[in-house]
Parts: sequence; structure tokens; C-alpha cells
Amino acid sequence: MDDVEKAILISFEESGAIDSALKSQAVSFCQQIKETPTVCRICIEKLCFCNIVQVQFWCLQTLHEVIRVKYAMLSLEEKDFIRKSVFSMCCFDLIDDKNNNAVRILEGGPAFIKNKLAQLFVTLVYFEYPLIWSSVFVDFLPHLRKGAVVIDMFCRILNALDDELISLDYPRTPEEMGVAGRVKDAIRQQCIAQIVNVWYEIVSMYRNSDLDLCSNVLESMRRYISWIDIGLIVNDAFIPLLFQMILVGGGSEQLQGAATGCVLAVVSKRMDHQSKLAILQNLQINRVFGLVTGDIDSELVSKVAALITGYAAENCEVDTTFSIVQFLSCYVATMKSLSPLREKQLHHVGRMLEVICAQIRYDPIYRDNLDMLDKIGREEEDTMVEYRKDLFVLLQRNVEEVEASLSLLYALGESLSDEAIKTGSGLLSELVPTLVSTRFQCHSNRLVALVYLDTITRYIKFVQEHTEYVPMVLTAFLDERGIHHPNFHVRRRASYLFMRVVKLLKAKLVPFIESILQSLQDTVARFTSLNHTSNDFSGSEDGSHIFEAIGLLIGMEDIPPEKQSDYLSSLLTPLCHQVETLLINANALSPEESPVKIANIQQVIMAINALSKGFSERLVTASRPAIGVMFKKTLDVLLQILVVFPKIEPLRNKVTSFIHRMVDTLGASVFPFLPKALGQLLAESEPKEMVGFLVLLNQLICKFSTSVHDIVEEVFPAIAGRIFSLIPTEPFPSGHGTNSEEIRELQELQKTCYTFFHVITTHDLSSVFLSPKSRDYLDKMMQLLLQSACHHEDILVRKACVQIFIRLIKDWCTRPDVEAKVPGFRSFIIDGFATNCCFYSALDKSFEFHDANTLILFGEIVLAQKVMYEKFGDGFLHFVTNCFTTAHCPQDVAAQYCQKLKGNDMKVLRSFYQSLIENLRLRQQQNGNLVFR
Repeated sequence: MDDVEKAILISFEESGAIDSALKSQAVSFCQQIKETPTVCRICIEKLCFCNIVQVQFWCLQTLHEVIRVKYAMLSLEEKDFIRKSVFSMCCFDLIDDKNNNAVRILEGGPAFIKNKLAQLFVTLVYFEYPLIWSSVFVDFLPHLRKGAVVIDMFCRILNALDDELISLDYPRTPEEMGVAGRVKDAIRQQCIAQIVNVWYEIVSMYRNSDLDLCSNVLESMRRYISWIDIGLIVNDAFIPLLFQMILVGGGSEQLQGAATGCVLAVVSKRMDHQSKLAILQNLQINRVFGLVTGDIDSELVSKVAALITGYAAENCEVDTTFSIVQFLSCYVATMKSLSPLREKQLHHVGRMLEVICAQIRYDPIYRDNLDMLDKIGREEEDTMVEYRKDLFVLLQRNVEEVEASLSLLYALGESLSDEAIKTGSGLLSELVPTLVSTRFQCHSNRLVALVYLDTITRYIKFVQEHTEYVPMVLTAFLDERGIHHPNFHVRRRASYLFMRVVKLLKAKLVPFIESILQSLQDTVARFTSLNHTSNDFSGSEDGSHIFEAIGLLIGMEDIPPEKQSDYLSSLLTPLCHQVETLLINANALSPEESPVKIANIQQVIMAINALSKGFSERLVTASRPAIGVMFKKTLDVLLQILVVFPKIEPLRNKVTSFIHRMVDTLGASVFPFLPKALGQLLAESEPKEMVGFLVLLNQLICKFSTSVHDIVEEVFPAIAGRIFSLIPTEPFPSGHGTNSEEIRELQELQKTCYTFFHVITTHDLSSVFLSPKSRDYLDKMMQLLLQSACHHEDILVRKACVQIFIRLIKDWCTRPDVEAKVPGFRSFIIDGFATNCCFYSALDKSFEFHDANTLILFGEIVLAQKVMYEKFGDGFLHFVTNCFTTAHCPQDVAAQYCQKLKGNDMKVLRSFYQSLIENLRLRQQQNGNLVFR
């Protein structure tokens, strides 16, 4: 193997046996090959002589990418060379037949290599057929005489052409649609008759000797029937052959299924009514009925059933021996024996329901007769009653069958797009209203109730467009089928789904708010009452889903202000009263009562938190400030929890979550509450709690920026003191036994600490570090940031630390001739940061330039040097010269770098510095010291 082949094999290695650095080099080398001008010739040469599948796949994939992206930039000679080479490979020819070492890709190659070759072939067709390569298909057909290998490849090419260009099952751009039309028109005009004739000859010749090949040919043919001349297929030669294979199959159910698919494509082809009617009548579809009830594999049953269902759905007169009830009964019996149903079988069940729906519908021509109930009307009604009795036998269900039927309906919804559900045409316009209004006798069953609610939710977009069904949906969720179901798990699921429904329907529910709240009164009372226990909602948050749904409803501006205040007060007042009562009596709680009451408080906080999600900041602070006053009072009450229960972690977490919520809801009006809240949360906080505390501060700073300067300045000394008392000054230990929960919590705290410093500096708050009380921690913070910028194992942390230094330099150092705001800071930056981080850390062999995140870090390091030059002037250039001289870097190279540092082209500066570092590193490896030549 040469270097290219070795690099490809290494890049494909996934076992973990290859060193990651070596693999990165291999990937980089392969990428360089892709960017060389001769990459096409390199790939084709490898395809000619290399039988390693990884190399073959890489070469085919690379050729595909080059043609797809750079086709217009290829020379005519290159295009011709690629075209001839790819054609030869597909036709089982040798590209270089004079070389004894040449290989044929099709000879024993795996299927994915052949499929990739077919995709490459189709890409050429996309750009060149029919204007440049007009004879591609005509030229290919004679090669089919070479046998099964080339026939199989031809099928793969046709399948790829359908998948990549023609099929409407995939989204296409307008350009792709135009190319597809051009290709189809050319094939129809030039060679489709020859291709169909070849299909017929191959199937006739190989039907008794190579059943798999015949199946593949028919599968390819099926894809093309929808847009070619139907007369090429529907004739006295091909149709009898197809039915013979369906009914006999030569022992191959795959061949039977493939032939069935072709006939279904004929049945489903769009054409004028008269032509379609003639074709359907001549097919004599009743010949395949026996296959449905026979003892054969269900996959074939599914395909034959699809054919019959598709035939029946065409609404034409069918042979009298075709009994709908007889067929459907057999089909239902077959489906009951299968578990679980496949996706296609679920689709067929849906089509079956459509047939039933069509058959039980009265003919509109009898509308007046049925309305007046004259003789004709009575006869028609009696006939339909008898007919329906037979059909409705199919729909009688026990618990298990009801659950399965609802699951099928849910699966049907999953297969439809949101737009299809919205329009609700066809069967949906009857199914969905029936669904939301139905009460099953077995509705108390947990499984039935759950799938029923899930199915309603799946079709809720239909209700969104057809609002007349909104009352039915609400009733289904609010009565014993949903939130008031006897089973706890159903109630919990119903609460969650109801919240989702409210989110979607929202404004359409305004007329029903009173009735909704009335229906939920007992559920809400379990939260607002002092008598409930945590067992009412054991381990669940269904209560919070109910309150979120209520909040979404009453938080809309469509609600009159007075009503809105009344609604909110009726909920917040008893909830807050419950918390206040529990807090007052906290000292009197027995050991048995305490956990229960703490759980009660948790549930109340979750309920209030969820309720507040429906109220926007604009509504609470601007348009209806009275609502804001209520939430402020509530916040004041809940903050008392931190005073009474300062060390109960679940309560601290829930209160912290509510403060987050109030920051978003109350906006700047939350400021008066923050000193008290932050003080309580900071007191005696452990590493895990400190993480949550810092996340809260980050939210405040990101939302309000410099507006929270005084608040952050006030708490920062205590935060810094706590952080530096918890985080070790030395790196965290590694190895066996060091991955304890305590270590993980400290590592998470350290990571969040970096984010906190980063948020402060990037939001114009770096002056916080310079307050009199904070200066005591400045040196520790600088040392921590410097150490992490140089050596932290997480590259993203190093990047954040470098960005912090960049911002501090900009904030604290104004001009070269003006002393920095912090005495000694400039010297620390030059001697510490610039030397150790910007130079020596990049020079270390662990600094991997092939890693994307490392390259981003390197960009920040270069930017930092640019900023240092702008702020420190010639003093920094003098440092650079001395530093490079110490590293044995020639003065002319140092001078070049200083010159580029003065310029404005960051890309050039970065490229030069990377080259400088890599050359220094190379010489260091060769000579054992820093030498630059």
C-alpha cells in the first residue's frame, strides 16, 4: 500500500486501535488529496488497481463530491476521462486492459460500493444527459449481454436515478425538478421502449434460473411505471407474465412481491378516467384473492392486500366475485395474527377504513328520497342497514382491539404531515370528529385511555383549523376520559397533554376559560388546600402541568384586566397562604410531618412557577402592572423559605428556579428582591449549590448587563471568597479512584466559575473586579485564569480564559503612554500571559493545529497579541523581539512578525504565526531545543 491507501484506511478506522493524533493526520492528508488539482486522476487510478473496499469507497465518494460541487470548473479533458472511466467500471470493463494488475469493481465488490458507483454515474447523468452525453443509456444496453453482474449494476443505476433525481418522495429544488423533467423527457423520447423490452427479455430469460435478479429488475421497473407510456407495460406480453409470476413465483415470495408491486404501480398510475377504467376491468384482479387467505408469509400478504386495496380505492366497477366483506374479513383475520404490524400494514389498514367508509356512505342521488322516506328511500335505507351489519362486524372490538385500533389511528397521524392534518381532507374530516366525541365502554382501561389522549393530541392541528370541534376536545381532556380519569397515570399524562393542547390552541380557548377553570377546580384545590399530602402527586409534576396550562390561558391579553387579576389572585393567594402557614409552624413540625410538609412546599413552588410561565414581561411590567405586584408579593413570600429552611437542597433549588422565572417575568422590577435572595442563596452554599447560584447571576448579567453593576459588585467578594476556598489551586487529580462525586462537583463549579468571569467581562462589568473589597481576590483570579489559559485540558475553557484577558486588556489599558488602571497589570500580561499562553503553550506539542477547537483558540491567541500591540505599543514589540530571540528565532523573522502585527490583515498575521510556531516546534523535535532556521 502507498501513503494514500494507508491514510484512507487509518481515517476509516473506528475500533479505537489507532492513535487519535495519527488518525487526525490521516484525515488531514486525505483532505489535502481532495484539494489537489489531479484528485480525479488519483481516484480513478486507485479504482483501477486497488481492491481495498475502503479505498474504493473513498475514491468514489471523492469523485462524487468533485463532480457535484466543481463540475463547471473541470476541463473538457477531465470530464471526458471521468465519463469514460465511470462508464467502463459500470459496464464491467477494465479501464486499463493492458495491465495485468487491473481490477473490476463489480467483481465480488460489496453492495455499498456498487451503489456508490451508481450514484456517481447518476451525478454525471444529472449534468450531461441529454445535451452532452446523449447516448448514455443506448450505449449501456448492449453491455447487458455480459450477464447478471452488469444487469444488476444497470438496476442499481436506474434505482439511483429515481432516488437522486426523479422520485417525488424526496424534497427537490426547482433546479432539480427542471433537470428531472429534462431527463425523463429525453428517456421517454429516446430509449424507454428499448429499456422496457430489455426488462421483459431479462425477466423471461432468468425467471427460472436467477429469481433474485428478476426481482431486482421488477423493483426497478416499478419505479418507472408512473411516468412512462403505460402501453409499454399493459399489453398481451407483459401483464400475463407479471400475473404468472404473482401466482406461481417459482418458489420466490420476493419475486411474487416484486411483480405485485409492478401491477399496483399500473393500478395507481394517473390517467384519464376511460383509459383507467378499461385497464382495471381487463386486469381480472380477482385472480390474486387466494393469496390473501393462503398460508404464506405476511410480507407477501401485505403487498397483495395493498394491490387489492389500491384497486378497490379507484372507485370503479369490479368483477362480481369480488366481495368486499369477504376480503376484508380475511384481511382483518390476517392482521390480527400479526404482532406488531409493520408500517406498510398500518397504511393498508388505513386504506381499508377508507374503503369501508366509502361503502357505507349513502349515494347522494337518494338524498331527497331518504329525507322524505318514500318507497325508494325506504328500500335504500333497508339495503344499507343490512349491508352495514356485515361491514360493522369488522369493527366490533374488545379492550385490546380498541387499543390497537386507536394505535393504528395514531400511527396514521404520525405518517401525515402537519399540513395534511390541518386541511383534514378525505377520511380525516370524518375520523377526527368521531374520535373526539367517542366514549368507549372500555375507556376506564389505562392503555385505552392513554392512547386515546395521545391520538387526540396528534390530530390537534386539525382542530386548530376546525374550531367547531374545540368544545369536544376540551370535554375529552377534562372529563373522566382525561384529567378526571380514575387511574393516576392517565391523569398525569392527560395533564401534560392538555398543557400542550392549550399552548397550540391558546387564543381559541378564550370563550371557554370559565368552564375550563370550573372543571379544574377540584384539581387546583388539591394544591391550594392545606389538607392534601404529597401522595396525591407522588413523584409526578402533573400538578405543575395543570398550572402551566391555566397560566397560559389567563395570561393572555385577550382577558379583561379585572378578570385576569381575579383569576390570578384566586390562585396565588391560597398558594401563598399555604406556604406562609407552613413556615410559621415549621418549628412545631414533628420528624414524621416535616418531610411531608417540605414536599408540599415544593409542589406549591412548582405550581406557582408553572403558573407564571403564561405571563409575559411586557404584560406584567407595562400594560398590567397590577399583575406584577401580585408576583412580587409572591416572590417575597417564597424567599422566606430560604430563611426558614436554609439547608434543604430541594427547596433551595425550587426557589432558585422561581427566581429565574421572575427575572424573565418581572424584568428590572425584580431588582429590590435580589440582595435578599442572593444573600440567602450564597450563605453556606456547597459546590453544587454554588453552581446554581452562579447560573442565576449569569442570567441576570446577560439580561440586564451594566444595570446590575451595583448588585454584582456587592456580592462578588463573597462569591470570590467562597470559590477560592472550594476550588483547589493545583490541577484536579486524575487516574483510578479520582472520579468521585465530590471531584465532579468541584470540576463543574470551576467550569461555571470561568463562565461567570467571562460573562462579567463581556458585559462591561470588569470594574467589579477592582472594587476595594474585590481587589483582595484579583491576584488569585489572575493566576487561576493564566494557569487555565495555558494548561486546562478543555480547549473551550482555555479559549474563554484568553477572551477574558483580551477584554480586561481593552478595559484596563487605554493607551501605550498611559499607565493601566491596575498597577502591575501590564507587566503581568506581558511577562505572564503573552509569554506563557500566547507563545509557549502554543509551542507545546499538545497544541494540535488539526483540531477545530484548537484552531479557534489559536485565533483568540493571535487576536490577544494584536490587542496587546494596540494597547502597549512598541513596548510589546520589544517583548516579542526578545521572546523570539530567546527561542533562537532569527531577527528577520521576528521583524517580519512585528511588521504583520502592525498591519490590519488578521488572516495573514494568523497564518504567519502558525507557520512560525510549527517551524519552531519541528526544529525543537529534531534538535532537542528551540532552534529556528
